[in-house]
Amino acid sequence: MSDLFKKAVSLGWGLTLVSKEKVENAVGDLVKRGELAPSESKALIEKLMERGNEEQTSFKKMIEGQVEKVLIDLGVPTKTDVNRLNMRIEELEQKLSALEAGQPVKHPDTPILTSTPEIEQPPKGNEIE
Repeated sequence: MSDLFKKAVSLGWGLTLVSKEKVENAVGDLVKRGELAPSESKALIEKLMERGNEEQTSFKKMIEGQVEKVLIDLGVPTKTDVNRLNMRIEELEQKLSALEAGQPVKHPDTPILTSTPEIEQPPKGNEIE
């Protein structure tokens, strides 16, 4: 059975696409041909289905990672970026509505510079000639 299991596992990605019914039929055929003991069939089916699920999960994660990488490389905004922009738009719409209604606008907690701060000049007299 060990050799048979190795052959089944070597199917690799193909196993991720196989339904439980097909696995059961294939194992049933092995039992009918005498290549597998009936007592071992249930365990083999479970192992094959578990392996298929693992392969499917691994394949899905790999595809998701590749898609994410391509989207980042193309500069497509993430869901977080879109949510942040939607919140900013909502905030600006509220401010605009308040201005149009003649109401005072609520300012953010962080101060906005309205002028350039003065740069302090070094004291005179210590200049190098």
